[in-house]
Amino acid sequence: MSSMEDILAVILGGGRGARLFPLTKMRSKPAVPIAGKYRLIDIPISNCINSGIFRVAVLTQFNSVSLHRHITQTYQFDRFHTGWVQIWAAEQTIASEDWYQGTADAVRKQLFEIRSTRASHVLILAGDHLYRMDYSAMARQHWETDADITVAVQPVAAQDAGRFGILKVGENNRITEFAEKPKDPALLASLVSRSDAGRPFLGSMGIYLFKTSVLFDLLEHSTLDDFGVHVIPSSLGTHQVFGYHFDDYWEDIGTIRSFYDTNLALTLPNPPFNFYDADHPIYTHPRFLPGTTVENSTLENVLLTEGCCIQDADIRHSIIGVRSQIRSGVHVADSIIMGSDYFDSEIAKHIPGGSAVPIGIGVNSHIEGAIVDKNARIGSNVIIRSFPRGTEITTDTWVVRDGIVVIPKNATLPNDTYIGPGVPVD
Repeated sequence: MSSMEDILAVILGGGRGARLFPLTKMRSKPAVPIAGKYRLIDIPISNCINSGIFRVAVLTQFNSVSLHRHITQTYQFDRFHTGWVQIWAAEQTIASEDWYQGTADAVRKQLFEIRSTRASHVLILAGDHLYRMDYSAMARQHWETDADITVAVQPVAAQDAGRFGILKVGENNRITEFAEKPKDPALLASLVSRSDAGRPFLGSMGIYLFKTSVLFDLLEHSTLDDFGVHVIPSSLGTHQVFGYHFDDYWEDIGTIRSFYDTNLALTLPNPPFNFYDADHPIYTHPRFLPGTTVENSTLENVLLTEGCCIQDADIRHSIIGVRSQIRSGVHVADSIIMGSDYFDSEIAKHIPGGSAVPIGIGVNSHIEGAIVDKNARIGSNVIIRSFPRGTEITTDTWVVRDGIVVIPKNATLPNDTYIGPGVPVD
């Protein structure tokens, strides 16, 4: 029987992340902050560590500098430990001058590195999902069934089937059919795998466990670009492909709306995802920050991180990220304030013809239904209100995605700025 030491985890860093723009304007998807102090990449790496997988490769391509910095500063095993977390960046070689063309192509271009690890199994993961999973349970099923490929699957409601790769499982959970984001009613009817009328389908979670030899067989002499669209469906008739059932919290954070809703759900008294699991912690970069100070303020359903200074403010149903500076008279509701990468000890930026604007939220500002990225400088008496759902606006200093106002990283909003319904947009 194989062991967890025989597994190499490969985490896909994702492409341009256009649906998460402007959060991905200066960083890759896995480097996007979540829950005030973590990054999305911390989720799969922590799941690996907690599952006993200590060899992890992260495949990167776009805007990868901050992701590289975070990983190298965070995941360092001591010299007596054989584990490692490595960055495998896209590169031009004699064999290929192309960048990654898809999930399977990204892995194909790293087959030499995979072979050098001598791992007998490869676990393929995404870098932009929020969930907690013990991969060892999936591995045990994989070995017990002598599967060539095991795909993690989750119950899916009928109205959501068009967003997932939908699988049909037969005897012993062997996958017999696979359709990527099916819309045709007749096809959907043939893919029903569960008797639960509320969630009759099984959807792929984008988590695949391969025998390394099978992975090479499928990729080395083919041009298949994507696991969900090409590799898994084409392997059903030639290999033993099984589904591993996972019926717990899992969220694909692929859009601004899903990012916004998922984060704010963490502020509730009983959040759907628990960061406080002592037995299966989520790791991140250790910061040496002072405790947060709160003066004469009201906070309700707030996820508050360290290093913040809050003065005479009213904050409700919001996330306040590390080093946030929230000044007197500020009202924040239904918003994600990501904080900053450093303390603004002196005002370092001036707006043309105006007053200096420090990092943080200026006095008497009002923010509702917004995402304020790191190092943003919000002036005094600024008003930000959400737009109706479906609204899409792009300006030089702020954008709206599905009605949510997003202030990009390092942006500056002068005093008395108004962003909300009725604002003129060129």
